[in-house]
Formats: sequence, structure tokens, C-alpha cells
Amino acid sequence: MKTDMEGTIARVAASGYKEVEFAGYFGHELTEVRAIVHKNGLSAPSCHVGYDVVEHKWRETLDAAHAVGHRYLICPWIDERQRTEPDGWKRAAELFNRAGEASRNAGIQFGFHNHAFEFVPADSLGGTLPYDFILGETDPALVVMELDLCWIIAAGKDPLAYFQKYPGRFPLVHVKDWIQDGTISSGYEGALGPSVNVTGRLADVGEGAVDWAGIFAQSETAGIQHYFVEHDQPKSAFESIKSSHDYLHNLRF
Repeated sequence: MKTDMEGTIARVAASGYKEVEFAGYFGHELTEVRAIVHKNGLSAPSCHVGYDVVEHKWRETLDAAHAVGHRYLICPWIDERQRTEPDGWKRAAELFNRAGEASRNAGIQFGFHNHAFEFVPADSLGGTLPYDFILGETDPALVVMELDLCWIIAAGKDPLAYFQKYPGRFPLVHVKDWIQDGTISSGYEGALGPSVNVTGRLADVGEGAVDWAGIFAQSETAGIQHYFVEHDQPKSAFESIKSSHDYLHNLRF
């Protein structure tokens, strides 16, 4: 993306995908980004934005979302220092509600993306899971969830239980697989958090242990509308996205 955005997006489209999610525009003008996406028959319903952007640059970010054609803006991370502060999660929930209200007024939906550390009981919350706290303290009309299906499972939690408890709250999901292997140190301590003792590695979709058919059979309950394939460290990016696409394209449930 840094060296050849147009060629990269063309290859993504050629692999069979119909939608993409951005995380920055790599120095390109907004109108250029939109043109490249449309030229390749794609849409870009969502973009990731940093917590600091949500906090300090929200109005211009909402304007940029309209320029590119996004319908969702997703915050994917809360800094570790804030997560350990007594009121850190409370401040995050309050910010998300404010951002969600401004987003709704602008015709955009705000959301939050998880890793695994949100499923570790927090001392600052009296042992409550931060993910449950965010779900409970944010207005469902203002804040939706982009559930990373790999990280919730790596943390030992059941996405289907969340679908049942919070139906319709998950219009977007990240789709990536996980191979449990006690001989491999995962190397994803940032995403897992210091208390999640998991060994293994990420994998192309369909090559790991995630029960995709079982999860997607509950898509209507969850409210899923957009499925974004992700792999943090593939051996070959284009081979990985093609392999994942083909598995999902042929999946039946």
C-alpha cells in the first residue's frame, strides 16, 4: 500500500473481494483513494482510526470519511497506560459515546474493535471484563462492535455467547484464523495482553481451529453485514488473501 496503492487494491479485487477496510491512506488524497476503490469495483465501508484521532480530530475525520465513502469509523486500540488507570476504561466509554453521537449526526456509525486483552478481568473495574464494560456503558445506537473473531477465541471466550447476549451489536467482524500450538510462542503479546497465556500463531482462514461455519450460521443474530479478512504476518500477503477468500467463498453452513 505504501509503494503501490492502486496496484495493491487491484490485486485485492482480482482475488475476489468486494469490500475493503482502510487503516490510513498512505499519503494519498481522499478523492484519489475513492477513485481507486471505485475503479476496481470495490467499496470501502469502514476505516480504522486511532484513539487520539477520535479524541482530538473527530470533525475533520468525519468529513474525510464522507469524502472516501466510509459508513463506519472504528477505533481499534486503547493505549496500555490508559487501560491500567483507575478511570481509563470509563473515560474510553464516555469518549466513544460522544464520538458516536457526533458520528450519528454526521451520518456515520462509530465502532470499537477488540483484541484479546479486553477479555481479561480488570482490577480497575472490580474484576469486570473491559469488553463487557464497554458494551454495557455505551449506547448501542451510538457505538457498535467490530468483533475480531480470532482474538476473542484466543482469549478463551465464545463469540456465540456474545451474539446471543448482545444481538445485532456486531455489524462488522475481522476474520482470521488461529492455530493452537504449545511449541510456538505467539509473539502477539500486545494484542493478547500480559495475562492471556496463549501459544500458537495466526493462519489463513480455514487453516486453523476456528469454527467458521458455526459462527457464521449465527450472523443474522449477531447483525453481521461486513466480513474483513485479516492476517497480521502472512508469509505472502496476496497468497494469503486469495487462500482465505477461496475458503470462505466455498464455505457452507
